[in-house]
Amino acid sequence: MLEIEVKVRVEDLDPVRRRLLGLGAKILKERHAEENTLYDGRDRHLTGRREALRVRKIGRKTFLTFKGAPLKSRRFKIRTEHETEISNGKAFVKILQALGFVRVFRYTKHRTVLSLGKLKICLDETAAGRFIEIEGDREKIVRLARTLGFPQTAWIRRDYIQLLKEVGHEG
Repeated sequence: MLEIEVKVRVEDLDPVRRRLLGLGAKILKERHAEENTLYDGRDRHLTGRREALRVRKIGRKTFLTFKGAPLKSRRFKIRTEHETEISNGKAFVKILQALGFVRVFRYTKHRTVLSLGKLKICLDETAAGRFIEIEGDREKIVRLARTLGFPQTAWIRRDYIQLLKEVGHEG
């Protein structure tokens, strides 16, 4: 699957949420905590290729995600993404460690997930700030960003790891 998205830093998520709901967005998952842990080989081969292997915990559920290197784009963050739910997260982490993978970064965030047509919209609260993340078709992302009053100059293509490191989060 190809993930196409942009982020925009916002001071307050509540007006954005109200605006999205006014546009007809549906809440898929109310505000919840996510624990994200990135793994890599001891030689950091994934990091060197700008790829990522993430284990995400949401409540009792655990998901494994592989993200490919970002593709070239001036406006969007575009990456290949494959994700699956893991039935036993603790056992899976032990398997990763037995295979030589080590934890390289960890962060938590609070997220609210909405949908508007075929767009997935996340309202995220992180140690680096508050962000709206819009994912889906390029033209629909552009249209929604314009409707919400976010100029292209405000779009962020960096991932949360980069944003967190910029503010000194050690992970």
